[in-house]
Amino acid sequence: MIFGIGTDIIEVKRMEKHLENNSALMKKLYTKDEQVYCNKGNITRYQCFAARFAAKEAFFKALGTGYRYGMAFHEIEVLNDELGKPYIKTHGKVKEYLSEQNVSSIHLSISHVKEMANAFVVIEK
Repeated sequence: MIFGIGTDIIEVKRMEKHLENNSALMKKLYTKDEQVYCNKGNITRYQCFAARFAAKEAFFKALGTGYRYGMAFHEIEVLNDELGKPYIKTHGKVKEYLSEQNVSSIHLSISHVKEMANAFVVIEK
């Protein structure tokens, strides 16, 4: 059963502007593994960061809570499996909330081009 759906789109330049020379914001929004992945250079780093930000926003929209109950962006981690498919791994209060809500799976799709990044999330119970 679908618990929620969410989508988000963001301009890559906006992400670049906010993250450039701002390590505090980088740590607030992204896990260490996300930072390592986006800084590898497979795609432009700000496209990668923007796509992950959009995924986190889409996730909170699908959850229907926003940033309530002490949940934070760095508790939502966007990783890639061995084939490159993105997935969400949760931590902390976000993980606890999902358990309380009996969430069984999270589906994620992300896309990005030079100027824009978007994400779509479906959460199932």
